[in-house]
Amino acid sequence: MGAMTMWRGQQFERAAVSLRQAYVIVSATVFALGVLDAAEPEGSAARLAGAVQFLSSDDLEGRGVGTDGLDKAADYIASEFAKAGLQTELFDGSPFQVFQEPADAELGPATENTIEFIGPALEGRDEPQRISLEIGSDFHPMALGGTADVQAPLVFAGYGISAKDPQYDDYADIDVKGKVLVLLRKHPGQADKDIAFHTRRGQRHAYFITKVANAFEHGARAVIIVNDAHGVTQTRQNAENARDEEVKKLIARRNAFKKNETPTTDEREQYLNEIDKIIGRIEELEQQLSAGADKILQFGEGGQSSNWKTLPVYFAARAAIEPVVQSALGKSLADLERQIDHEFTPQSQVLEGWDAHCRAMVTHRQVDVKNVLGVLEGEGSLAEETIILGAHYDHLGNGGNGSLAPWTRAIHNGADDNASGTSTLLEVARRLASRPQKSRRRLVFIAFTAEERGLNGSTYYVKNPLVPLENTVAMLNMDMVGRLTDNKLVVYGTGTAVEFDGLIEGLNKRYQFDITKKPTGYGPSDHQSFYKQKIPVFHFYTNTHSDYHRPSDDFDKINVAGMLRIADLVAEIADRIDGADERPAYQDTK
Repeated sequence: MGAMTMWRGQQFERAAVSLRQAYVIVSATVFALGVLDAAEPEGSAARLAGAVQFLSSDDLEGRGVGTDGLDKAADYIASEFAKAGLQTELFDGSPFQVFQEPADAELGPATENTIEFIGPALEGRDEPQRISLEIGSDFHPMALGGTADVQAPLVFAGYGISAKDPQYDDYADIDVKGKVLVLLRKHPGQADKDIAFHTRRGQRHAYFITKVANAFEHGARAVIIVNDAHGVTQTRQNAENARDEEVKKLIARRNAFKKNETPTTDEREQYLNEIDKIIGRIEELEQQLSAGADKILQFGEGGQSSNWKTLPVYFAARAAIEPVVQSALGKSLADLERQIDHEFTPQSQVLEGWDAHCRAMVTHRQVDVKNVLGVLEGEGSLAEETIILGAHYDHLGNGGNGSLAPWTRAIHNGADDNASGTSTLLEVARRLASRPQKSRRRLVFIAFTAEERGLNGSTYYVKNPLVPLENTVAMLNMDMVGRLTDNKLVVYGTGTAVEFDGLIEGLNKRYQFDITKKPTGYGPSDHQSFYKQKIPVFHFYTNTHSDYHRPSDDFDKINVAGMLRIADLVAEIADRIDGADERPAYQDTK
């Protein structure tokens, strides 16, 4: 049996436990809609598990924008909608609402991505100094930037921040139009936790995208970002502390094993495996420390953008910039940072006598993406009113922008985020489509794309709705519903309609979730796009976890039994809204 086969076998074994739990739970529950027969619970569990496993498999490449895997996921969802009995010939005969998104940027050849500093001639020489940086060891272009060939004077522009709270502006007393800027990462006063940059609003000034946008607005021709000294120190200390902790673990484990005078073969093997893992971690941390804490971000790690197609943006090592700063100012980068922190005053200055010749080739292309829709038409006097049920099906591909493991280029399978919500949406569609009674209102099921890019799929839909938004009476959203733990379920939107708090309270007397109610209709998922249009919403969520936006968000950690219970609840809420004589009465929340 190969390693991959063994891995898959272990996943199925773990899933089987969840499936058995699911069968027991659903069999013991009388589903109010009356759509499950005696054989159905086991079938529902198998369908849910199969859907999550398929959508979160490596074959789907993390369902990132621009991957074949995202299209495979869309085709699968469309097929399942059709099998459930939904109408899918909605957009020129297809279920796909197509629009365009920028794909991941692509970096050109090394010969087209260069930085050279040109400075005053050294004593006794006529030719200007030329310092050529090495791509990979001295710098990387950033996918935030664009393509250009620029030669212009160099300016140190501090942290590249223009802020009103706190009052701080690196551009206040310097003209950087037409210049190449050297910027520090993050923000001033990182050791002072009382400073306003540490607030949620203040933190946005530290974002790469904010710094680049600000540089562009001030007329910069290129941007070179370097790590800040505080961050380098913290990175080194964290690595040293982590290494020391692993050494302590190693000593403690060795001493504990010594006390066992007659270990069994299994105990010895377990000990050796544990020691091997600890030593491997120590070696990894030692390699990080040997490489230095001034880590250069890889292309794509700082995010993606096609907003600045002619503005090259680079991330460089401090050591690559330091000779220029010392030559021009007689100070080090660390000196400038200490002065900024001590006085809380910008130290932006022209690096007199120094130009930078920067070339970058970064290609940004647009790709088709698609929301996937299926419709169950209503019948009777309320048939023109619409209830939308949704979940996003995209994820992060191989990581990069949005990943919480940005140093890792690996498939982010997104089993919980949001293969779980998409699979639950499919199950809810099957249940509602198989009710014995006809829907009174139209039910529109939408698997949204590009949610991870900023709710782009749902934003596109509300601007280009299949049916008029004024006739859309409610939206039910599922995002990360695959990790039900300790029976805890978070429900947003309980205050967005007069009836919603009572509805969830009443139904939960039977479902018995430990519900945290969030009255607001705002939040980081697709329901927000609809609430902004004054449509009442529910959003279901089993909360975050340590695998969120990391490669470790995999199928074997999914709670299928919990998903089945959430599918029951969502389907019944949709049925109640559908069956009501009056549409939910929208309420404004904060």
